[in-house]
This record gives sequence, structure tokens and C-alpha cells, in this order.
Amino acid sequence: MQILHHGAVNGVTGSCHELVINNKTSVLIDCGLFQGEDAKDDLSIEFNIEHITALIVTHCHIDHVGRIPYLLAAGFKGPIYTTPASASLLPLVIEDALKVGVTRDTKIINACLSLLNKRIVAVNFNTWFALPCANEQIAKARFQRAGHILGSAYVEVDIVNDDKSKHRVLFSGDLGAPYTPLLPAPKPPYKADTLVIESTYGDKNHQGRKERSQTLKNVIERAVADNGVVLVPAFSIGRTQELLYELEQLIHQSPKGSPWRSIHVILDSPMAANFTEQYIKFKHLWDTEAKRKVAKGRHPLDFENLTTVDTHREHIAIINYLASRQTPAIILAASGMCSGGRIVNYLERFLGDKTTDVLFVGYQGRGTLGRDIQKYGPRNGYVFINDTRITINAQVHTISGYSAHADQNGLVKFVTGMRKKPSHIKIVHGDNEAKRALASKYKEVLGSEVKIEIGT
Repeated sequence: MQILHHGAVNGVTGSCHELVINNKTSVLIDCGLFQGEDAKDDLSIEFNIEHITALIVTHCHIDHVGRIPYLLAAGFKGPIYTTPASASLLPLVIEDALKVGVTRDTKIINACLSLLNKRIVAVNFNTWFALPCANEQIAKARFQRAGHILGSAYVEVDIVNDDKSKHRVLFSGDLGAPYTPLLPAPKPPYKADTLVIESTYGDKNHQGRKERSQTLKNVIERAVADNGVVLVPAFSIGRTQELLYELEQLIHQSPKGSPWRSIHVILDSPMAANFTEQYIKFKHLWDTEAKRKVAKGRHPLDFENLTTVDTHREHIAIINYLASRQTPAIILAASGMCSGGRIVNYLERFLGDKTTDVLFVGYQGRGTLGRDIQKYGPRNGYVFINDTRITINAQVHTISGYSAHADQNGLVKFVTGMRKKPSHIKIVHGDNEAKRALASKYKEVLGSEVKIEIGT
């Protein structure tokens, strides 16, 4: 058994890990797109796929699934295993990725989607399924809830050795933070022999939920006091739905006559709107708190103050309207790292205005526009958008507590909560500082008997 890494080792994008089961069988865990500094012009699959018999998808963020079309083009013919909710989301994500980054040719897009749909095999949580193996090797896998986004999972793989002993390899995918809205937090597994774990926030801890909700409320109230706009770059899957949930709560609990009762919340992302529909469709996966609100007749993802913008014409009209009317509004638009999408048009138009506030609620990758705004905004610096230099006069805020990733405490508890601890931990999916900090923490709490390795 061997683990090879084809992405998300020296950063947090391009997740792709190969589990070599024997000399004729490998399975891939995720096949994601490189973004920011990691981005590549040539997205073709550079590794040998001859022995890869299956792809396991942990969740549908683009940095975990964006290279799947290239995998199919390279000749991959195996099954793509994922959870039912992810199976529903995956074609939407791939279609959008093709339109944005590859082609608008509907024949090519439909051919790729047809191929994809034939490969997808949906498997429920906590259900073992056999992996296709050569040489009569026996291997099976199952999904467990990761709490990161809708349908997200960590994956347990059991490999039966020649002497009938089992070795369990666990791939964390992206683990969710505890106490987030909508989805239950991930529970540690019973055991793992080898653990491959993400480390996005391996060197940081998030604000608590009450604290971050209050921070969100304070930031927005200050921001709209001058009739400006609040721009929130948000990932279409996960972060957008959590923010809608929190905003609905703030509006619901505000007294009658409060400015919150009339504030405009604008969701300007057809993709995010589609994914929000999927969240509603799969509400049986929500946590207890969210289900209670639904039972009381509330609609935490579809409330009165919410306006959804669909077409590009409507998008431009909204920008022009907000620019001319000085109407306070909260705009949620993708992409979460400002590396494309409609948020870029808002930033180009409003970043130079003193009445604008930009609110970051998620990780900003190295080399992205979001990271530059986050870095240079507080010192009145500038960025280039569409080859135009724009001075950042807007106020820039960051609320780390809204990350959909587990923080250092969560990543440590995921391991210490296991009844049988791993003997080998490989740390991936993080900047160098985060990986080193998490490795140090694991050594501190687990001792020297566990081999801690930073993935390379």
C-alpha cells in the first residue's frame, strides 16, 4: 500500500490523492482544480492512470473535482463513487467549470456531462462498497459525514492483506467546523491506521459561533450606516448557504421597525441559487437546529428580504442601480477567492468607494485577488482588476469563524477522538506554516509513537 499525491500538498488547491492498493490497482481520492498561485495553464492529467480503477469524490468544491473532465478525456473509464447529495451537485459544478474555463460549446459540454453521469455511483453514508481491484485483492470503502458542505464526506478504505489482516486508510477530504449552521459537525471515526488529513487552518482557531454572529451583525450595521454596499465574496456551495441562514436569523430576531427588517440581501450567482435549491432538496441532511426552524414555518434559505439575480443583464442592472441610488445592500456573489465570477464586477465598480465594505468569510488562497485585497486593503493599497489599477478605499473585514474548514482544535479532536489512533498521519491541503503547526500539535498530543509526515 502506497499513497501518492497529485495536488493539494504545497497549498490548498488541486486535491488529488492516489491510493496504490497493489501493483495493478489504484484508486483516486478527488481530482481537483489548481487555483491562485498553484494555477496551471495545462490541466491535462500528468500522472499514469492505467491502473486507476475508481475515483472517490469527497465533496463538490472545484478544488476537489475540477480536473474530472480532463481525467475522463485521458481515458478514465472507472466508476466515480460519491454520496447522493454530491452526485446531485457534481454535474452542476462540472458544467459551470466547463463553461467558465474550457468552452461554451454545448455539444462538448453535453458530451462530457453524459460521460460523467454514466460514471457516477451514489453511495449512502456509512455504507461499505467494494472497490474494483486486480489480483483478487479485497478493498472496500465507505463515506462518513464531514460537515464541510452538502454531501461532503471523509472516506474510510479497508484493504485486506494476504494474511487476512486489514489496514484502514482514512482520507479526511475537507472537514467542517463545529457549530456551523445547517450541517452536523463531523464525528471522529472509530479507528484509522493511516490518516491523510487536511490542514487548511492547522495553525489557527476560529471565533465561536455567537461571537462571529455578533461580529457579522456589527460589521453590517456599521457598513450600511452610510448607505453603502457590503460585498461578500462567497463560495457557491456551503458558505453562501450558511451566510443566508445567519442573515435570516439576524433579520428574524430584530425588532419591528429595525433597519434589519428592510435590508436588501442580494444573491447574485445563478450557481449559488442552484446549489441553494439542492440544499433545500436535501434538507434531511440538515442539523437539528435547522430542521426545527423549518418545522416552525421559517425558510432560512428563502426569506422575504432575499433577491436572487439570475441573468447577466439583471446582474449589470443591479450594479448600476446600487451605484446610482446609494441604497444599503448586502451582496453575496462568487467566487469566494475573487478569482472570477460576478463578485469581480462588483469589486471593480465599488472597491474605490469609501462607503463600500468588503467582508471576507473564508480562506483566501495565495495569488488570488481576494488575498491581495485582504492584504493591501487595510493600508489603502491598490489592486489590478481587468488591467485597471483600483485604489482600495473600501473598508476590508475578515471573519475567520465562517470558514467551512475545521480549525486546529477541530483537526486535533478529530484524531484524539478516535478509539484506535493512527500509527501514521500524512498532513496535506495547507500552506507550509499551517502544516508545520499542525504536525507540531499532533506530536505534542499523540507522542512519538505516531509517525507524523508532512505530505510532499
